[in-house]
Amino acid sequence: MGDLRRLIVFDLDGTLVDSRRDLADAANALIIERGGTPLPEEAIGRMVGDGAAMLVRRALSAAGLAPGDTSLPRFLELYDTRLLRTTRAYPGIPEALQAIRPYGVLAVLTNKPRAHTQKLLHALDLAPLFATVIGGDGPFPRKPDPQSLQHLVTEHHVSPRHTVLVGDSPIDAATARAAGTVFCLARYGFGAQATPLEADAAVDSPGALPVAIAKLLTQVG
Repeated sequence: MGDLRRLIVFDLDGTLVDSRRDLADAANALIIERGGTPLPEEAIGRMVGDGAAMLVRRALSAAGLAPGDTSLPRFLELYDTRLLRTTRAYPGIPEALQAIRPYGVLAVLTNKPRAHTQKLLHALDLAPLFATVIGGDGPFPRKPDPQSLQHLVTEHHVSPRHTVLVGDSPIDAATARAAGTVFCLARYGFGAQATPLEADAAVDSPGALPVAIAKLLTQVG
């Protein structure tokens, strides 16, 4: 599983997988059921990152609809049927992960529900590459709260400065900063903003990840 003194943690949506269309389709299906007008895929993509509950709240509010108690459970049902319609690993991600494995232990940290996360990782043949997977519905607060990332650091007996978090959003950047870890920005992801985020490194494609991560880990010694 790689160098046990190093830990490389990956966000899921917008970092490992391009799930924007399936998430948008599920959110729009919910909006239509509630009598609203569908939103553009790009607009919904900008709402992703804080977990399913926040996505539902943002999407319904943007459509002029009031969230109700059944909105989140219904969204999860709708999304479950669309989970793998178009979602795929970004081109180059499987090869990049294989190249990164010798550098340290790999883990996934996402605000997505763990059941959906595991289903995606297994379906896309990525699950065997990761030692630990933490979802947004587990015992820890969701990102950007650092507790889940701090737990990974403790679980794998590494220091924060020997841990790299790879993500595509301000939420990931804030999580890494709060936990004191290194942050690598996946600029190719749909969560990346037009305004540059503060990061220790940034890549424009998955193929650039191995070199960037190797350089970061070399710098920290």
